[in-house]
Parts: sequence; structure tokens; C-alpha cells
Amino acid sequence: MKSKLLIACSLFVTACCVAEDKASMGPELYRAVAVSSLPMERRNFTQGLYIIDSELFVSSGQYGESAVRVYDWPGMNLLREAALPASIFAEGLTLVDNRLYVLTWRENQLLVLNPDSLAIESIGRIGSEGWGITHNEGNLWLSNGSDQLYRVALPGGQVTPLRVMKNGRPVYRLNELEWIDGRIWANVWMTDTIVVINPETGIVEAEVALDGLLPESDRRKDTDVLNGIARDPETGAIWVTGKRWPKLFQIKLEPRH
Repeated sequence: MKSKLLIACSLFVTACCVAEDKASMGPELYRAVAVSSLPMERRNFTQGLYIIDSELFVSSGQYGESAVRVYDWPGMNLLREAALPASIFAEGLTLVDNRLYVLTWRENQLLVLNPDSLAIESIGRIGSEGWGITHNEGNLWLSNGSDQLYRVALPGGQVTPLRVMKNGRPVYRLNELEWIDGRIWANVWMTDTIVVINPETGIVEAEVALDGLLPESDRRKDTDVLNGIARDPETGAIWVTGKRWPKLFQIKLEPRH
């Protein structure tokens, strides 16, 4: 028994050391390179992107202008849209079990919409601001602009916080989220950076620089920051855009030093 206990303890210590070593090494660094692009309506103050069943769902923010729009994918023809109440500022969105979840910014609400009619079916409450949202295997993951992500179990609603760290320091302003290959990709608001987060440890395992992705010739006075990450489930391609950007970009990652 003692021998087995020693082996178990040894394995635990080894696993902890490996995790600590990985954290101390810092994130892998990449640069995003545009592979292709698609047109995007500039009126979208993009908060959330989600691709499923040959449709692209977009949530667009701003008080009095918030809306959800659905485009055929990858044709980008508008299929349907719905304005949201003028009293809310729409943030991220994701679709789970034929329910479209849309966060609101300062209203502490989680809207549940019918993805076909885009009608609001119910309104839930959250304990903080809403910024970004994604999901995996029965869990919603929420960000609120802090250094925390929150895992919300469905259908029970149990909430588990996760602090996000890079090089031993918290990462703030986590915004739009996307679940990709067992990791959470997050826009860092007010930067041209995406961080790739281990959902078990909160450690940033990779950092992606996207500066220069949108050409200066495509920028206008109302062109805002990078925001929006979506993975095409059919091809595995990763697409990004920004607030009032005229394009969506398919990206590939190249190492940087």
C-alpha cells in the first residue's frame, strides 16, 4: 500500500511540475495571416460570431441598434434579422440545442432566442456584465471583461469561475470567445490579440497577433477594434472580423519569435 501511495504521489508531483513548467515557459507566439476573405456588412458592430448548418449568426451591439442577423454561409446573403430591445446592448452569442444565447452588456441578462424566428423566448439573469460566450459539452463559458471566465453548467446553472493567467499574471478584458479543439480562444478587447486558453488550468497556452489584418484602405472613422471569432464546423477554418469591419478573414497561424 505504501509503495502504491508513493507511486501515486510521485505521478501527481510530476504532473504538477509539467503544468508549472508549461506555464513558466510562456505562451507559444503566432501571427495570423489572411488566407481569404468574405464581405461583411459594415453596420454590424460585431460582438459574437457563430457558424452552424451553413449559416452565420452575428450579434451586433450598441444601444438602440442591437440586433441579431443570420447570413447564408459562405454566401453572406442576409437571410433574416431581428432588432433587440433598445434598452440593451447586445454582446456575444452562441447556439446550443437549438437555443440561441445572446449576452447583454450592462443589463445582467442572458437572452434565449429561437434561432429560426429570432424571437426572444426567455431572459435569464447573470451576476455581472456580459461580454463573450461560447460552449462545449453542456457548458456555457462567459466572459465579463475581467480576468475571469465563468463555466455555467446546463441545465442546472452551476457557475464555476476560472482565472486566466499569462506568464503568471492575470489577463484582463477577455471578450468574444470561441471553443476550438478543446481550448477557448478569446479576443482581448482594445488589442489586436487573441489568447488561447486551457479551460482546465486557465493558462494562456498561445497568443495570436492579428495587427495589420484589416488594410488601412478599408478603415473608416467608425471602424472599431478586432472582435469576433468563428470556426467553420465543416472545414475547420477559423474566421475573424471586427466591429464595423467590411470583411471577414479566414486565417492561418504562423510562428513568430
